[in-house]
Amino acid sequence: MAAEFVGGAVFSVFLQVAFDRVASRDVVNFLKGSKVIEGLVRKLKLVLITADSALSDVEEKQFEYPNVKRWLNELKDAVYVADDLLDEIATEALRSKSEAEFQTSTSTVWDFFSANSCDIQSKLEKILDNLEYVIKQKDVLSLVASVALKDTPGLKGIQSRPLTTSCPEEYGVFGRDKDKEGIFEKFQSNGASVDGICVVPIVAMGGVGKTTLARFVFNDKRINESFDLKAWVCVSENFDNFRIAKTIFEEVTSSACDNQNMNFLQNKIREKFMEKKVFLVLDDVWNEKYSDWAELLKVFRCGAKEIKIIVTTRSTKVASNVRTVADFFLRQLSEKECWSLFKKHTFINGKASDPILEDIGRQIVQKCKGLPLAAKTLGGLLRCEQDPKEWTMILKSDIWNLPEKESDILPSLRLSYHYLPSHLKHCFAYCSILPKGYEFKKEELVLLWMAQNFLRQSKGNV
Repeated sequence: MAAEFVGGAVFSVFLQVAFDRVASRDVVNFLKGSKVIEGLVRKLKLVLITADSALSDVEEKQFEYPNVKRWLNELKDAVYVADDLLDEIATEALRSKSEAEFQTSTSTVWDFFSANSCDIQSKLEKILDNLEYVIKQKDVLSLVASVALKDTPGLKGIQSRPLTTSCPEEYGVFGRDKDKEGIFEKFQSNGASVDGICVVPIVAMGGVGKTTLARFVFNDKRINESFDLKAWVCVSENFDNFRIAKTIFEEVTSSACDNQNMNFLQNKIREKFMEKKVFLVLDDVWNEKYSDWAELLKVFRCGAKEIKIIVTTRSTKVASNVRTVADFFLRQLSEKECWSLFKKHTFINGKASDPILEDIGRQIVQKCKGLPLAAKTLGGLLRCEQDPKEWTMILKSDIWNLPEKESDILPSLRLSYHYLPSHLKHCFAYCSILPKGYEFKKEELVLLWMAQNFLRQSKGNV
């Protein structure tokens, strides 16, 4: 299921594993026994790099264009055949190394290539011909080959998402009263501010309701009564200091700013914030570079009497960069709270009139596992639907199998995957081989990752 979920992204990780295998010292040393095969393997590596360069474009287009999905499947088949041969060569390289103490490695390599060189050379040439043919088809499909920074926020591999706003939730907020009070307690705790600025990060996975809680606090009457100015900024993937500052200035002044000079803007913000109490929300922050955050703080150190900031993020690293007080880790909703939210989005009057639908609905809510996003999405799908068969179909189907155009869940989770470091994508991709419903222990999975050499060794003495 995981492989279907991330599609081309997982395949890109698979290609990286193939690159690592080709580049390993044992394989490189082993291939010196045959210059012809060494040259073919080097060419294969270049072809695999060409294939990988188109995958950032494929990752998005495969969900919209069936031909792109079919092309990706053809590419996968061709690469898997190549990987099998590379695995055979890598295995022989390890065997050769282990036997080196009993006989010279040169003679072992020579024996292997003497017996198998024609067969391997033939296989490599066939694989290369097939791969080159498949890769050429990307031009017909108008796929963009790019070696852009796929792991760089806001550049490649993800679609822009709707910007969030501070408008109150139309259907109300469920199960977040205690969380809201918890945020206010953090604002008022001793030592919460550093140089007059207090930053509380709300941290949770996608779909738990970080933005909803931030809105809940932002629209609380205590904020309006206690602060002279307030502003909401949806930061999202593109962390642009000038855009953030400009948005804050326009919100607190209720007027557009056409000036593109950062120094001018900072001076204007200082004038506006001077001796004022200011409340800010920076929603959906992904940038983990501390230097960018430190640069933004210069805008806020402007003579204000008090500045309190909420930052919502999925990243604990972002939270550690910005916080002046302990992170607020947002819990999932209880089943009762999730049911209340589901009802509000499903039934016109917020009440289930059919006991059969209510029974099925409660079972659906159990599958939501406390995720508000899942409850709202499924509730919206079933709104005004009175046929129990349709409800049962949703119940028996994984919510992850819902058409993407009908669900916000899949894009939300894919974005979390996109921002994983590349070495962790290896680990996530590996999980796709586990059968659905398979129970495994954390220690067991870590050992499997270690066996595949997916884990990075910690730097220093740790």
